[in-house]
Amino acid sequence: MKELTKAEEEVMQKLWDLGSGFVNDILSQMEEPRPAYNTVSTIVRILQKKGFVGHESHGRGHKYYPLISREEYRWNFLKGFLSRYFENSYKQLASFFTKDDSVSVKDLEAIKEMMEKEIERKKKEQ
Repeated sequence: MKELTKAEEEVMQKLWDLGSGFVNDILSQMEEPRPAYNTVSTIVRILQKKGFVGHESHGRGHKYYPLISREEYRWNFLKGFLSRYFENSYKQLASFFTKDDSVSVKDLEAIKEMMEKEIERKKKEQ
């Protein structure tokens, strides 16, 4: 699966939020200053060619919908990011976050609790 450009990702985020919609629906969800209608329409067509978006014909217009879920894209993006920057090591990724001063103790404790619960769940499955 290809990664999205910033503009493509913005359009996909709006389409994921909407579930489906026409170009005007996507455009109405965007913050000011909004891009031109033709710009969003072009991006949607690019997303179709990349296999991220499908459409239904409605008269002369098209209603677009995601073919890839946000979660599926998120995992694909994370795996690529992990590969490029952390040698496919979740341990290196976690270490990176634990050393970042902008991560609060509260967040670190919450992450620790989630990990402990997941460890216990996986041990029970074995």
